[in-house]
Formats: sequence, C-alpha cells, structure tokens
Amino acid sequence: MNNQITRRSFLSTTLQSSLALAGAALLQPLTGGAVEPIKRAGKPRLQLSLAAYSFRQFFTHKDPAKQITLDDFVDFCADHGCAGTELTSYYFPKGFGGDYLIQLKRHAFMRGIAISGSAVGNNFALSKGPQRDEQIALVKKWVDHCAVLGAPHIRVFAGPTQDKDISAAKKLCIEALEECGDYAGKHGVFLGLENHGGIVAEPADILDIIRAVKSPWIGINLDTGNFQTDDPYADLAQCAPYAVNVQFKAEIKRRGQAKKETADLARVVRILRDANYQGYFALEYEAAEDPWQAVPQWLEKMKAALAA
Repeated sequence: MNNQITRRSFLSTTLQSSLALAGAALLQPLTGGAVEPIKRAGKPRLQLSLAAYSFRQFFTHKDPAKQITLDDFVDFCADHGCAGTELTSYYFPKGFGGDYLIQLKRHAFMRGIAISGSAVGNNFALSKGPQRDEQIALVKKWVDHCAVLGAPHIRVFAGPTQDKDISAAKKLCIEALEECGDYAGKHGVFLGLENHGGIVAEPADILDIIRAVKSPWIGINLDTGNFQTDDPYADLAQCAPYAVNVQFKAEIKRRGQAKKETADLARVVRILRDANYQGYFALEYEAAEDPWQAVPQWLEKMKAALAA
C-alpha cells in the first residue's frame, strides 16, 4: 500500500510539475522578450483593409459638401468588400469623448466590418524631457482609445535623427517602445513601428530596434512604399517576418530614381506569404490620382491577388 501511495504521489507530483512548466512556457511570450521572427501556426492569411489616410484631403476639405467623416469612411470600406477599416487618428473630430468611440465602434459592427487599427504621428527619438513625455503619453492615450474601439493595432513612428547620433536616437526609440509596449500589452493592443524614414529608413536600422525591444506587443508596421532603397522588395522580405500589420502602397521609389513606379502587387503578396504573414493587408493610397476613382480599382486588384 505504501508503495502504491508513493507511486501515486510521484505521478501526481510529476503531472503537476509538467503542467506548471507547460503553463510557464505558454505565459513566457506574454511576459518575456519578443519572439523573433514571429512564429505563426498554420498558413498565410491576409485580410483586406483600407487606411483612412487614403482619403486624407476629404476629412478636412474646405468645401463642406466634399467633407467626409469616419462613419462615411467605414461605410466606404464596407461597401467595397473590405474586412477591416483602419481609422487614422488624425481624422477623429476634435475634442471627441468616450461616447464618440462607442458610437463609431457600433457603426462599424453594424456594417459587419472590423476596426483593424489606428495610426498616430509620434516622435520617439526626442531627448528625455517634457516633449518626449508628451509623445509617450500620446501613444498611451491612443492605446486607451483603441482598447475601447476593439482595434488590435496602432501604427507608430520612430522619429528623425535630428541632432543626435543615430545609435543614440535608436536607443531612445527602444526605451519608448518598451514603455509603451508594456502599457499596450496590458490593453491587448499591438504597436507596429513603421519603416518611415528618419532612423528607420534602412531595413537594418528598424530590425536593430525591433530585435532589441523586449516586448511581444511590438512588431513592424510594414509600409511597402517607404523603403526608397536600392532593392525595396528585398528589404521588405527582410522585415516581413516581423510584421504585425502591412500597409500597401500603389507605388515604390528606388534610391536615385527620379520617378516612382507602380508597385508589383503580386510580388508583395508573395513576400508576405513566404513569411507566413497572417493579418491585415491595408491599402494606404497616396498616389496622385483621385482616390474616389483609384482606390476602388486598387481594392479589386488586391482582392484578386489575395484570391490567387
């Protein structure tokens, strides 16, 4: 009997220890360093979204008859078959409150569309002081807003080098991302650092920052038109495994090139699939043509590319 109890106790203890270790392994990515590159089970899965920035001139148009609201934009996304709508922070009405966020969330839900994320215009390369504190507070404020909206992602910027050595600017950015990432993670919101010139104009620099940030709630907001390098497609392929959101631009511009060229949509989709990307693929239109004409055409091209 004593032997049986001993064996039973041993098996029970071993099972409990195994479960504890398994639980710790599951919890580790939520409390420890970020996994790099991002590991995703299953197959690539790209969901079509559209960034409000695509209609930037109409949110603030001088002619009231041509102005649109975020509700109008949500309707446009729904009417054109998008799975998501990306609501850029710049176009929220001044002085809005919690009631507005709830109304906007309800409107999107009633149109059967997800709010795929938002975007802020911050600078994390500022020296420590009140101005930098304001930038961090801005991002945290939008984390709160996105938590209410149910938006899982916010696009953030790194910032310019200004009068600093790039290594010093990158260090400042890493520290701000870690602080904001910790806050965002507690609200279930990802922060995507965009390859947006400045200290992240080159793929090596944004990858240095992302690899150094100890937060699983930080990744890359991969903008396909922002690497103005010798081979933008190769640079996108380097960064794609770290992407938590992707914004597709209709054009690219190579280093030294006088004019932009039409983006190779099929090649971009192939790069993302090769990286096993799973998430939103948002059109952010900023070419010269009228977006009311061009955006629906590009959305149809994107649908075809995703279905291929």
